[in-house]
Amino acid sequence: MVTIREVAKAAGVSVATASRALNGLTSVTRETREKIEAKAAELNYIPHSGARSLTRRQTDTIGVILPDLFGEFFSEIIRGIDLVVHGAGKNLLLGNMHGSPEETGQAIRAMRGRVDGLLVMPPNSSADTIGDGFARDIPTVLLNARAKDDQTPFVTVDNYAGARLVTEHLIERGARKIVHIAGPASNRDASERQRGYRDVLYEKLNDDNPIILPGDFREDAGRNAAQLLLTGNIPFDAVFAGNDLMAVDLMTELREAGVEIGRELLVAGFDDIPLARYVTPQLTTVHSDITRLGSAAALMVLRMMKGEKLGAEDALVIAPTLAKRGSTAGKG
Repeated sequence: MVTIREVAKAAGVSVATASRALNGLTSVTRETREKIEAKAAELNYIPHSGARSLTRRQTDTIGVILPDLFGEFFSEIIRGIDLVVHGAGKNLLLGNMHGSPEETGQAIRAMRGRVDGLLVMPPNSSADTIGDGFARDIPTVLLNARAKDDQTPFVTVDNYAGARLVTEHLIERGARKIVHIAGPASNRDASERQRGYRDVLYEKLNDDNPIILPGDFREDAGRNAAQLLLTGNIPFDAVFAGNDLMAVDLMTELREAGVEIGRELLVAGFDDIPLARYVTPQLTTVHSDITRLGSAAALMVLRMMKGEKLGAEDALVIAPTLAKRGSTAGKG
């Protein structure tokens, strides 16, 4: 491989001058910079990322720490982040805390010295759990969470508004016994979705004791809920699942039992993962624009890496919309 020493020799400059020019520093004249860049291109010089990091004290890398890396929800977030990060000429370093608050600090500490900025989604949507491992010395943006100090910028979805949208839709389609499959008890997204569901049922149907089945945002919860509905003495004509993954598996289990989804039973989810458009019938769901969630957070951390001061007042709350599809078509 061609070294920077060879580029400097070909351009007739010192190694230090060649390094400054190729790292974009302003202490080199335009004429000299263009000569060095031309020689670097001619020799097909590829900068060594480790050496560049030492020289500039930068890694050109953004760390992303998520509760999980499995499933379409997280893959869509990563896709949104990567679209922005790649376009900015930066790299991604992914970390997985496996849904454990205890592993969050460990994951963050492992990123220290290896990234210029951080995007963190705490496992329970509360940055309180990050504790002493929280990286306050580098630009950090939270995903779907608000920091305890109320100073760290964040990007989130208005889960409460989305749950209201989908619950109101089910009622408009004629549902009166709407069952909810909850998300994890410690997850703020899940609690906000449940709160929106509860409020609408009380306001529209005067129902202050709705049926809520346990769930954890994983597919097994959808299958388990389906079995409870099939074998239990529970009156229901619609199900609002706390996320799409549970809704899809609920639909699969009920359809195999002979339940006609979309006519006999209305089903809706939340997130609008790609799979929601490929099941039969297609799933009605809250479109939370997951890709935008990731890309907006990435843009925010890039601004901070350039020296811009951002705080919680610069947070972005994404307003969801409702994607109406066949799973709530009704009998009409």
